[in-house]
Formats: sequence, C-alpha cells, structure tokens
Amino acid sequence: MHKVLLMMLLLTGVNVSAQEIKIVKMDDVVTMIRESKEPIIVNFWATWCAPCVHEIPWFEKHVYADSMPKAKLLLVSLDFQEDVPAKLKAFVKKNHYRSQVVWLSESNADSFCPKIDASWEGAIPASLFVNNATGYRKFYGRQLTEEQFKLELAALVQKK
Repeated sequence: MHKVLLMMLLLTGVNVSAQEIKIVKMDDVVTMIRESKEPIIVNFWATWCAPCVHEIPWFEKHVYADSMPKAKLLLVSLDFQEDVPAKLKAFVKKNHYRSQVVWLSESNADSFCPKIDASWEGAIPASLFVNNATGYRKFYGRQLTEEQFKLELAALVQKK
C-alpha cells in the first residue's frame, strides 16, 4: 500500500514538472520528433486560438486514458512573446495540462512551417502524428474532432 501511495506522489510530481515551459526553436522541435522513442503527437496551438483550446482536453483525455500514456503529447505554443511566460504558464496551470508544453520563439512561419510539413501554411491548430518505430507520419493543418483524434491515435500506436 505504501508503494502505491509513493508511486502516486511521484506521478503527481511528474505532472507538476510538466508545468515548466521551455523556450525552443523549430529545429529543437524537429530533433525531439526525430529522437522520440515513443509515438509522439506534436500539437501547435495558442491560448488565444479557440479551436486549439477546444481540442486539447480530448487529446489529453485519450492519450492519458490508461495509467500509462499511449503516446507522448507535445504542446507547442505559438503565443505572442509578450504572453510568455506569465500568461502562458498561468493558462497551462489553470487548465491542468499534463503534457509537456514548450513555447516556439520563432515568428517566421514561412521559415518554420516547412520543417514540420510542406503543406503547412501556418494555420493553427495543427497536429503532427509520428511513430518512428513504424514509419508512421500524418499531418493535419486544422482542428480535429474527438472522433478523428481517437482514430488517428489508434493508427499511430498500432504495431506493424
């Protein structure tokens, strides 16, 4: 029983540490994707983007549906520089996001979008699903419905 309690406390600590928001460049994000040993979903969003904020709760709901996450969810904020870190950090805390949140410190979409997908013109929300072990890669330059996300997550974590 004590081990279970200790494990719960440790897991709670992991969630708290996820509140630290790291400042990144798109090359850092690309490296995180390339080096991911687990399936990864990279969601590009902003606190001021209603469709973005609308879809994140069901992304987290389905990624963390079991005791162990099915995939890694990386939330890449495209918030304005003046909103980082204070507003962004407060927003993440208020919404109890469990996933890793980073802030992209670049504003030239013509430069950073093609590094994720040639079809991405900069609209958000946008999501990239990658499983390096199976070669799976799918990009969406739009909001996903909860049902679309569930289907995509299932395809992402499917074993070859």
